[in-house]
Amino acid sequence: MLESIRKHSKFVMILLFLLIIPSFIFFGVDQSYFSVASPTVARVDGQEITQNDWDNMHRYESDRLRAENPNIDAKLLDSPEARYATLERMVRDRVMQVAAQKMHLLTSDAALARALQEVPAIASLRKPDGTLDADGYRALLAMQGMTPEGFEASLRRDMSLGQVLGNVMNTAFATPAVADIAMDAFLQRREIQVAQFLSKDFAAKVQVNDEALKAFYESHKDLFQQAEQAKVEYVVLDLEAVRDGIELNEADLQTYYKENASRLTDEKEERRARHILLNAPRSMSADEREAVKAKAQGIADELKKDPSRFAEVAKAESQDSGSAASGGDLGFFSRGAMVPEFEQVAFTLQNGQVSDVVESEFGYHVIQVTDVKEPKVPSFESVREKIVNDLKDQQAQRKFAEVAEQFASIVFEQPDSLQPVIDKLGLKLHTADGVTRDPQPEAQGALASKDFLDALFTADSLENKRNTDAVDVGTNQMASGRVVSYQPAKQLSFDEVADRVKNLYVEQQSAVLAREAGEAALKEWQADAAKAQGLSPAIVVSREQTHGQPVSVVNAALQAKTDVLPSWSGVSLGDEGYAVVKLEKVLPSEERNAQIARQALLQYVQLFASAEGAAYYELLKKKFDVQFKVDRP
Repeated sequence: MLESIRKHSKFVMILLFLLIIPSFIFFGVDQSYFSVASPTVARVDGQEITQNDWDNMHRYESDRLRAENPNIDAKLLDSPEARYATLERMVRDRVMQVAAQKMHLLTSDAALARALQEVPAIASLRKPDGTLDADGYRALLAMQGMTPEGFEASLRRDMSLGQVLGNVMNTAFATPAVADIAMDAFLQRREIQVAQFLSKDFAAKVQVNDEALKAFYESHKDLFQQAEQAKVEYVVLDLEAVRDGIELNEADLQTYYKENASRLTDEKEERRARHILLNAPRSMSADEREAVKAKAQGIADELKKDPSRFAEVAKAESQDSGSAASGGDLGFFSRGAMVPEFEQVAFTLQNGQVSDVVESEFGYHVIQVTDVKEPKVPSFESVREKIVNDLKDQQAQRKFAEVAEQFASIVFEQPDSLQPVIDKLGLKLHTADGVTRDPQPEAQGALASKDFLDALFTADSLENKRNTDAVDVGTNQMASGRVVSYQPAKQLSFDEVADRVKNLYVEQQSAVLAREAGEAALKEWQADAAKAQGLSPAIVVSREQTHGQPVSVVNAALQAKTDVLPSWSGVSLGDEGYAVVKLEKVLPSEERNAQIARQALLQYVQLFASAEGAAYYELLKKKFDVQFKVDRP
């Protein structure tokens, strides 16, 4: 019956349309009509976060991380801990949203404009008159799959949310005395000796016999299973595939060149300017700064009447020792060379024009532009390839949704082969053997997507060897695959894995013997330190300098009691064995010079600010009645 429905899918769709639409007309549509109730996993201020919300967000985050780090271990992304971390981020974002809304924290247009100017790629789109190249700005965002409206709304939202914790964390401060006390404790050094009892040194002492190996095999059968595997073929639709199918005509290329010629050059506009600087450090009183500003305004008013006297006045009045002698001349410079306040004005002035007073961190400036070097406009042929790439990138972004719909329809309506979608969309067929339900550590692309693997291993896919539905496997990436052959999971017999059983048994027992020997030595040495042997030469460790010691050994040394020295600690090294740590001395942190002391103060303030922010977030969680409905793994 299912096969019949697939073959006559269009007819069935029309029939369902005729049957369902009248019920909508006569009875209306409730929002829950199209959705199945999803359990609540968290609640913030009465607002629910559902299992579907969580699944979708984790899928998005996993796809983003895979795109940014193709070599990342896919199992890490799909672990219970990673999934719970996604839920915690969702709750945090929701808390910030509620707080920003109830505190009426908004981002003004002026603040948004300043933030945009701090993005180098956007700042470079400024025209000589200071206005933004709107077409270039839109094209830049289109290449990232965004519109100006969407990008600015997202940035405005992020800035508003940032104010919630920012208003607390940005007020953190500490005196040098307090920071020194805290950092001295944090950077404290300890002199230790270490005796290691390594598992590998006990391997020869492990008694191995068939009875012990078979008992180990029986109690660890899950270690000796061959996972189910499949040989699969699949196709991927991504922006690159859509891009490759786009054809451009010469007229479009020429039009784009005419509209964007000045933006296509690699050269930057350069300007030459003079300036008069009147120093006004922040330490000045408000009245003193106002007096300096008034003097600067008087100079500006005078020079606007007679710009030809600028160099003469600069020599007499400018307090910039580097340029005053040359009439305030700063030479040629491009965007990014000067402080933002100075640059913004300098690149809006006409040649020879004198500015109003400009305030910067250095004081008050009066600026005159004396020359402008316009960037050389490149020829059409020299930038033709770049134009083609730009236009294809833009069109691929716009066209992807349309092609994705075609892709999904073809793989569903012609489920017995991927060849139709390959022929229609010009895609490449990929094959892979040994594919399992869970992504392998080295897996990339579609095979690193748990959703895609789940689709491949459905009963219909395994039994009938049909195409999977189109599955989102990344940002602007879809895949469909089919199983060519399948091998179910099976328990390997003892004889098949005898060597592996022996190796694992010896490793396990070696670690047990090493731990027992280490614990016995610790007990003996604690009673009589004179019996200690096999200790390493004394070394000094700290959080900054571990001297190659395992983290667990350093942590044990730093956490050891210091009321009676020497003191002894035992440390498990896991499968590697066991270590006994003898703490000899507690040493103060190394003396810090003025520069390192300043860095330590900044580091302490950052840590203190983080702690303040974390404490405030916990307060907000209580205030907005945050509830987690699932347990932390």
